[in-house]
This record gives sequence, C-alpha cells and structure tokens, in this order.
Amino acid sequence: MEFRHTPIMLNEVLEGLQIKPDGIYMDGTLGGAGHSSEIVKRLRNGMLYGFDQDEEALAAAAVRLEPYKERTELIHANYENAVGILKARGVDGLDGILLDIGVSSYQLDNAERGFSYRMDAPLDMRMDRAQSLTAEEIVNQWSEEEIGRILKEYGEEKFAKNIAKHIVRAREKAPVRTTFALNEIIRNAIPARMRADGHPSKRSFQAIRIACNRELDVLETSLAELIDFLKPGGRIAVITFHSLEDRIVKNAFRTAEHPCTCPPDFPVCVCGKEAKGVCVNRKPILPGEKELEENSRSKPAKLRIFERK
Repeated sequence: MEFRHTPIMLNEVLEGLQIKPDGIYMDGTLGGAGHSSEIVKRLRNGMLYGFDQDEEALAAAAVRLEPYKERTELIHANYENAVGILKARGVDGLDGILLDIGVSSYQLDNAERGFSYRMDAPLDMRMDRAQSLTAEEIVNQWSEEEIGRILKEYGEEKFAKNIAKHIVRAREKAPVRTTFALNEIIRNAIPARMRADGHPSKRSFQAIRIACNRELDVLETSLAELIDFLKPGGRIAVITFHSLEDRIVKNAFRTAEHPCTCPPDFPVCVCGKEAKGVCVNRKPILPGEKELEENSRSKPAKLRIFERK
C-alpha cells in the first residue's frame, strides 16, 4: 500500500524549528517523512535522525528520503528511547526535535492494521507490530473496570462504563476479534439519541489505541529528557490531536520554563531550580483556514514549541 502522508502544519513546524543548515535534528514520529523530507532539504552539513516504531513507516520513509540518505539515519525505535540511542551514536545534543503524536494517515488507511472503525479488520492497533499487546487482547482479556477506565480517561467517552459492560457481556458469548464486531457492541451501548455526534466508536477506538501503544505514558515520561537534550537555542515542536496530549505538553513546557517548587509566599527562590528555556507560543498554534479546507484530519491539531536557553 502506498504511504500517503500530508504533513500537518508543515510551514508552521518549519518556521518554529528555525532549521539551521548545519544543525542536528530528530523526528521522533517519522511516519511517511512528510515533515522530515522538508527538514532535510534545508540541511547542508547537518543531520536528521528519524525514529519510528512502525517498520512499514520506516520502509516508506526510506524511499522518500533516498535523495538525502547521506544526511539521514532512520531508526526502528520508540522516541522514548531516542536520547540513549543517539548518545550511543556520539550525538551530544540536538538543534531541533519534532513529535507528531498519534496515529498516522497510513495506519488509519491501511485496513489490516485495525486502527479504523470505518473498515472491517482484525483488532490489532499496534504501532510496533513486534510488541505482543494488541487491541484484541485489551478487549477480550482486560477487566470491565480497566476497560471502562481507559475509555473514560483516554477517550473522554461519556458512556464508558456501559460500553465496558457490553464488551464483557459480548465476549462471554464469543471473542470480539474484529473492528466491526466492536463497532456493533459500542453502538448498542450508546443511546440512539446520542449517536448523532460523529461515529459512535470514535472515542472508544482512540482510547483503546492509546492504551495499546502507551501513547500518553511515553509522551509524559519523555518530554523532560528530550528538552534536556536540546542544545542552547534548540527547539522542540510537538503536534497533538486531543486535549489529553496537549495538556501533557503544555504542563511539561510550563514546568521547564518555571521549575521553581518554592511556596508562592517565599520572598526568594531557595530550591535552586533554574528555567531551562521559554515557551515560544503561549497558546497553541492551530491550522489555518486553507489547511482545514484541504485536510480535514488537521482540524484537532495543536502545535506547541519550546526553546532551550
């Protein structure tokens, strides 16, 4: 299958990263290399390291980046391990980092991967197909309480508890193995009058995918280390697609800018924690009207940028 990828807020990302021709950059979520192919075009003596846990994505990105292979290295790994991997290669800091969080267009459009509720396929949802945990295992083996928790927490699903109850009831009769089988369960668990607000499975599929790939945990535990790995003046740009991700990024950037933990009534700081840099944009950057018209998937996107001092 061809890897079609329209990079979200490409111009805003390139402007935000302030690409230097001799800089060292990292794309932690390479995907189809939509962003990276434009970053590497702007490099002369610089280097781009592209990380992705999806081997199919890496293969497609390698084709797209073939003309720039002297200035790129593609690595099969989750970006949570990027700093250690780069240090082992002798890299002592980065001039820029990009994270485009969430599922890629290719993964959504490739039916067999099981990410989309619009195509019937086995319940998989693994970004890294080498990992053992699948969406099918979550749906068929996790407890009703745990399924309800992730649907509420990761999907912000109003009917999380009832959907979890219906899933457990259904799997007692037969294992739930496909996306359409799960669709039917979710549809029956939501009152008919409440199904008009988009596809009834949207939030639940998002929640199960996030849990399967530990997406929020990885984001939350990685940002501080990535910020620390930036060179002075280096920037990290993060694109998120729902409020939970954006909140994690906003809080991480705010903590890096204002790390002081002293009580607010202290006249001077005594904790000794110094600011690591500044938030470039106080409010998230949103897609422009033209992009929203041309790419509907850009609608929920938010971009935040932090600069290391």
